[in-house]
Amino acid sequence: MTTPLFLTDPYLADVGGQVVGHTPEGGIILDQTIFYPTGGGQPGDSGTLEWEGGRLEVATTLKSEGDVIVLVPAEPEPLPPEGAHVQQALNWRRRFGHMRVHTALHLLSVVIPLPVTGGSIAETKGRLDFDMPEAPEDIVAIEAALNDLVARDLPVTEDWITQEDLAATPGLVKTLSVAPPKGAGRIRLVRIGQDSDQVDLQPCGGTHVASTAQIGSLRLGKMEKKGRQNRRVYLHLAD
Repeated sequence: MTTPLFLTDPYLADVGGQVVGHTPEGGIILDQTIFYPTGGGQPGDSGTLEWEGGRLEVATTLKSEGDVIVLVPAEPEPLPPEGAHVQQALNWRRRFGHMRVHTALHLLSVVIPLPVTGGSIAETKGRLDFDMPEAPEDIVAIEAALNDLVARDLPVTEDWITQEDLAATPGLVKTLSVAPPKGAGRIRLVRIGQDSDQVDLQPCGGTHVASTAQIGSLRLGKMEKKGRQNRRVYLHLAD
């Protein structure tokens, strides 16, 4: 098991670690990592590893069996040996873009309160697929509502509940295509706002900004019909 440091501090961009193994395909397994693995629509992190006598580029990060996180080198080259101490550094601009877009998609699910059937995150844009038989009449109003939530500078925090608690409150699950993230028998919840200002609470294993103001201005993109009832809504960071 790899300790996922990104869950407790998504702003940690540079940290040490120790190599505990390699995969047959040439991936690197560390005892702890700041690299987020591909999942939930969010791409795996990229960056660099450095150790005494070596350096390599990390192209992406994947999750393997048993909560093991695998760092995938960009090119076939010598790997840090097992037991080596390495310094991890994220491609921070890319990661922070993912954090902004991921949090913005949570807000999109607030202003379009319909079941989510899929989603995808990139550095400057993202999209959600909704169970939406009819297109919204006022796109301008939806975009204005999104930017109003951003401007309110709402805190983004996390809580953990048990699987039994989630089963008792199924309304927390908005995304029909992704299973709620689990950790040691617990479910991670991401909360936007507090008390009477709370606007969203849902299971999520991704990385997010600390407050909605850090998202920046948002722009809605095109809306596509995907099947009889599904519609895909694109969202862009405007700055």
